[in-house]
Amino acid sequence: MSGAGNPVATGWDSPLRRGLILFGLMFLLVLAVGMVQGQASILLILVQATAYALIALGLNIQWGYGGLFNFAIMGFLMVGGASTVFLSYPVNMAFWQSEGPFMLGKALLAFLAGVALVLAVRQSHRIGITGKLKTTLVVLAWFAAYVLYRSQIDPAAAYIESSAGFVGGLGLHPMLGWAFGGLVSAVIAFYIGKISLGLRTDYLAIATIGISEILRALIKNMDWLTRGTMTVSPLPWPTPIPQQLQGMGSSIPESFVYARLGFLAMAVLVLVLAFIVVQRAYGGPWGRMMRAIRDNHIASSSMGKDVKGRQLELFIFGSILMGIGGAILATFTQIFDPSGYQPINHTFMIWVMVIVGGAGNNWGVVLGAFLIYIVWVISDPLAQMIFLNLSSLTNSIGWGAIPEIDSRALQMRVFVLGVVITIALRYAPRGLLPEVVKREG
Repeated sequence: MSGAGNPVATGWDSPLRRGLILFGLMFLLVLAVGMVQGQASILLILVQATAYALIALGLNIQWGYGGLFNFAIMGFLMVGGASTVFLSYPVNMAFWQSEGPFMLGKALLAFLAGVALVLAVRQSHRIGITGKLKTTLVVLAWFAAYVLYRSQIDPAAAYIESSAGFVGGLGLHPMLGWAFGGLVSAVIAFYIGKISLGLRTDYLAIATIGISEILRALIKNMDWLTRGTMTVSPLPWPTPIPQQLQGMGSSIPESFVYARLGFLAMAVLVLVLAFIVVQRAYGGPWGRMMRAIRDNHIASSSMGKDVKGRQLELFIFGSILMGIGGAILATFTQIFDPSGYQPINHTFMIWVMVIVGGAGNNWGVVLGAFLIYIVWVISDPLAQMIFLNLSSLTNSIGWGAIPEIDSRALQMRVFVLGVVITIALRYAPRGLLPEVVKREG
């Protein structure tokens, strides 16, 4: 007797062949854009697309692996950018030579005293205080801690802004700033996850939207630490910038190409390392456990798995990659501008990358990130070209020229993004490269 085996996928249904074809087409698209826009422009696009691929990989860990609806992506990108400013921006001697450090030290002590007060009151049941009395005391402790902290941080912030502008950085290597961005994002993600991961999917999405806006508001208004809307620039690169190469004899066009090529190599190195770690983890026992929790968390919990603990791991791991990606973006643009972060660019587009590429498939997410970002960038000049030709046509037949072509072309980005995701969901609802789960037996 012969047993029936699983049918072997051939042609387009073969994941390997489909991946090779799609990545080959992506390579041709990159070549075409490079030939039209030039080497320096395509390298700029590739650097930023690499950073977005790292961020999308983080979201894929959360959504593709664990089914966690995270809409706080923009907040983590801002945290990554602010963290790399603090660690890699040049030292502000005007701050360190003033009373600012001493005043911030007092604010830190006030913060720690407030935390100690709240924690002590929360343990008041050990001395017999329970019920409404304990609740009242906890509320009063929080109020006292808040007043104590604000009594020290407000004068410190006002003094720093008036005497030194802002704290400045520590002048360390930018790649340390990237790592610090991931670390700070991990700490924030831990507390966010402890609070919100018990919520149902739709409520988790709502909660993370609110958390993202809280993070944005804090970073925009902490002028003493981040300069707020006044921006911080120029941020140092981990590789030589074009001006340095020009000083060594390179021409202006060559300097931009070589500088961006060097930065691209560093960004690709980070992406490759993260990809290898994520891919190996997902293919092992840890990944199988995560898929089981994602597909049926009730059954997983009944088998003794710590569902919330494992989801917290996913949330923190994904947030680390988002923080590092945000730090890379801020470093490459050499400016940290909190007002420049918008949900359409730094949350919605990341979700489109994951959905179009294929949630749960790391290769698909990287493909989707590069595809969507390239489409996002080139849709503006393409729309301008179309509108200019249409304007010439309508003007020649007496209908008048099309007004405000620049702003209309910029708005076409959102329209094109909507068309792409609609087509993808219609013809590839699981993504261009869907998740492939190997099953034994």
